[in-house]
Parts: sequence; C-alpha cells; structure tokens
Amino acid sequence: MKKKIIAALQIGSSSQGTAQTLQLILGYKERILESKCDLLVMPEALWGGYPKGADFGTKVGYRTEQGREDFLHYWQQAIDIDGPEVQELVELAKSCNTSIVIGIIERGGSTLYCTALFITEKGEISKHRKLMPTASERLIWGQGDGSTLPVLEVSAGRIGAAICWENYMPLLRSAMYAKGIEIWCAPTVDDRDIWQASMQHIAYEGRCFLVSACQYQSSPTAENSLDPSWPKDKPLIRGGSVIISPMGEILAGPLYNEEGLICAEIDLDQIVKARYDLDPAGHYSRPDIFQLTVNEQARPAVTIVKTENNN
Repeated sequence: MKKKIIAALQIGSSSQGTAQTLQLILGYKERILESKCDLLVMPEALWGGYPKGADFGTKVGYRTEQGREDFLHYWQQAIDIDGPEVQELVELAKSCNTSIVIGIIERGGSTLYCTALFITEKGEISKHRKLMPTASERLIWGQGDGSTLPVLEVSAGRIGAAICWENYMPLLRSAMYAKGIEIWCAPTVDDRDIWQASMQHIAYEGRCFLVSACQYQSSPTAENSLDPSWPKDKPLIRGGSVIISPMGEILAGPLYNEEGLICAEIDLDQIVKARYDLDPAGHYSRPDIFQLTVNEQARPAVTIVKTENNN
C-alpha cells in the first residue's frame, strides 16, 4: 500500500494585496504541519488576486484611462517567480515537508499569466501557465504554451494541474493522462454546483485522485468593492474545495462558505485497481484510431538568432 495525505487550503486573496495574502497562507502553517499532508493545493489566482466583477475599463472599441490604472495596480500585485515572496513559500514547503501547488498571477514582462506554481517538498520550483483564459480573463491574462505542462514526481505521487476551465479541455486531459498523472490538481474560482460534477467526472475518467481548491471570498460589501451591486449576504466566491478518489467518490469536502483545510488519506494502489477496466491512456485509448500530438515547445513572440560576423 502506498498511502499519502493530500489536502486543499480554501482561503481567498486579501483585499490588502499580495503581501497580506502571504501572511494568510503562513497563518495556516501549524494546521498544515498537524495534517502531515504530502501535497497541499491552493486556489486559482490566490496570490495576485482574481478580480471578479472588474472590467478594467474595457468596452468594444475603446479602453478608459481608469481601466489602465486598474491594470497597473493589478500588475503591481503580481508575482515574480524568482522574487522573495516565492522563497517564503519554498521555506514553508520544506519546513512542512509537503509539496505545494498554488494559483498565482505571474508577471512576465508587462504581460500577466494565470499560473499554477509547483513547489516540491525539497523546494524545487516549476509552473504551468493557463492555456486558455476564459471569457473576459483574456483581457488581462496572456495564454500559456505547451512548454509548461509538467507532470512532476513528488513524494505524494505524480502530480499535474489544470486551472479552472482548462479542466473542460478534452485534449489537455488526454495529454495529462498520457503523462501518467496520479493526483490531478484543479485550482479554481468556479463555485457552481456543476463544478463538483465535473471534478467527479475527471477523477473517474482519468482514474486518478483529484484535489480541487477554490477561493472563498465573503460578500464584497464586507471586504472590497469590486462589485457594489452584489447581494450583501452572498459570498463573492463561496468555495467548494473537494478531494475525490479514482472511482469518483468524494473523500473530503466540498467545503462551502468558510475558510478551511480539508485532507484525505489516499492509497496510490487504488489507481491501478481503478484502471483495471478503464485505463484512458492505455487499453481504452484505441491509438489505432485516435492520435494526439502535443507541441511542448516554448512559443516566444520573437526569437533572436545570432549569426557569425564574417566581415
């Protein structure tokens, strides 16, 4: 038996910014230690913020100066992966002996990316940039490419991440299954009931364990003013963090309307047992009929090729 403990931390970005959000995360250190979790997943855009209700002054055909100011402020709260804040999370991972997957807003020059940051229990860093920002997210986030689609071997098992509605991309799911994913991480801000059905489907389809971590944000009248028309008693994001087995069974959660840490003990041998009658990248894949090609090359906008000066 290969037993591990996996966890989801359900909290929301602080309206006071990235530094305060870091303090919220670090405030759970004792509970993380007590859980003895091997993997800790945190929500989409937790670090840097998910600006639900904001429009950044954009209308079809024009942008406002206030919207540009709003984007500048948002950019200033974003994360440099080689910055000092990330090092504090590296120390958290090492001191708690747990791998961390956290949703961040990553600064890439003047462009922002919605990114899942991986930190192993040894402090090693990797990332996945969201391939397809959803709807109005495309105004503020760039698109990732195939160069950041890792499935990593950590103490908890083989982990990878799909961010929010990336989970609805069938070909992305197929690629992750083919990489041998054992624990599917789904950072999100989708708090709808149907999200739970989607998470159960993916765990059952992939015959893998799944951890979805969603933000919890109270009503904007209580903490922020992104959308002043929002009903005063309705959370901006109600949560719904959940842990699911390879047979689609809920092991912990869903947690709604509060912050919290949920945990579940898992046995990786259950994956092999579940794939006995359905292995999505093996005997159930029919490669004689279906084939998928994944381009994992980085796709920079500009490539500088240096040539030897023959003069």
